[in-house]
Amino acid sequence: MDQSQIWNDAAAQRYDTPGVGMFAPDLLAATVTCLKALAAGGPALEFAIGTGRVAIPLLAAGVPVAGIELSGPMLAQLRTKADATTIPVVIGDMATTRVPGQFTLVYLVYNTIANLLTGAEQAACFRNAARHLAPAGYFVIELWIPQLPPPPPAPQAVVELSMPGYLLVDVFDVPTQQVVSHHVWFDDTGAAQVFQMPHRFILPAELDRMADAAGFDLSHRHADWQGAAFDAASRAHVSVYRLRG
Repeated sequence: MDQSQIWNDAAAQRYDTPGVGMFAPDLLAATVTCLKALAAGGPALEFAIGTGRVAIPLLAAGVPVAGIELSGPMLAQLRTKADATTIPVVIGDMATTRVPGQFTLVYLVYNTIANLLTGAEQAACFRNAARHLAPAGYFVIELWIPQLPPPPPAPQAVVELSMPGYLLVDVFDVPTQQVVSHHVWFDDTGAAQVFQMPHRFILPAELDRMADAAGFDLSHRHADWQGAAFDAASRAHVSVYRLRG
């Protein structure tokens, strides 16, 4: 199943969770503060802009934003909040699609580079970011660090998150770096709804090699948008790359 099939009408309808989770005000405020500083008064381009979770508050903070989005239903949700003049979006994939103009910032948040399921596509995403950036512009990637399972014959599945009414289980094929995230929601009757999402996980060292090959240097890496130190215990990172030249 490709990404355009996964991000269908049903997924787009349930994506927004105002005020909680990835839409929590503190998280969004920290994200916008970081991205605005990196944009340095110039325009920003969001790869996989989705329903505008980050783009809309970033625009409200004074940063012009454009986007690339593969999913028509996700873009339709964005269009209920901002028209095409306010936030122009080109339909296509983030590895190859070109948007008119030059940007001081390209950003890719909430693990979305892992939606590209091959290393070649992920490397192409870096090259596409470089094509859009002004000299010395920034490319920002937010990405989780997978909790890898123990070696076989142990089960190749990890419970990533468990909370009332929700369970997240990641099933790994470690040699191919493939993981399918199973999001399970339970209603008051105990009935379950499952959403499966495939990824190709990337560890920071591989990400840095892709960046280097595309002409970027690592500027800095933190564990979160608030600037916490990144170390061996970190479960995620915000990596900021700067285009050479």
